[in-house]
Amino acid sequence: MIIISKEARAATYARPIFTSPPLRLFALVALCSVYIQRPFMKIYDFDGAIAEMNHFGLNPAPLFAAGIIVFELLMSALILLGIFRWADALCLAGFTLMATFLAFHFWELPPGMERMMATNGFFEHLGLAGAFVLVAWHDLRERAVSGKVGAL
Repeated sequence: MIIISKEARAATYARPIFTSPPLRLFALVALCSVYIQRPFMKIYDFDGAIAEMNHFGLNPAPLFAAGIIVFELLMSALILLGIFRWADALCLAGFTLMATFLAFHFWELPPGMERMMATNGFFEHLGLAGAFVLVAWHDLRERAVSGKVGAL
């Protein structure tokens, strides 16, 4: 019982800080940061982006590279603006899962540093996809509680 009351008291102090709009925005920007930074790097080095698409067997490579740039920037912007945040987060979660299985075949690598790095990358991306699912879950739950189920 003492632990529960201490937890409740700690939550009372933490709630105003960790549920504040500025911290929420920071968390969303941090979560989307790779999907904001990476497209700009691809724009800066579009030949490299095309080479990456070719490496993963995505053809036509220029179309895939351009599409991914637009997709990542658009989904990130919509998440940050709160427009269909739940749907955008699920889109990025699905995209991340597909890219993870495409890029990190750690189970095919022999034991060693390369396999360890691929395994770490795989599970980091799995965690990123999970975080986007949590954003969708939270957004849908928040809308249901506030009565704005159909609202943007």
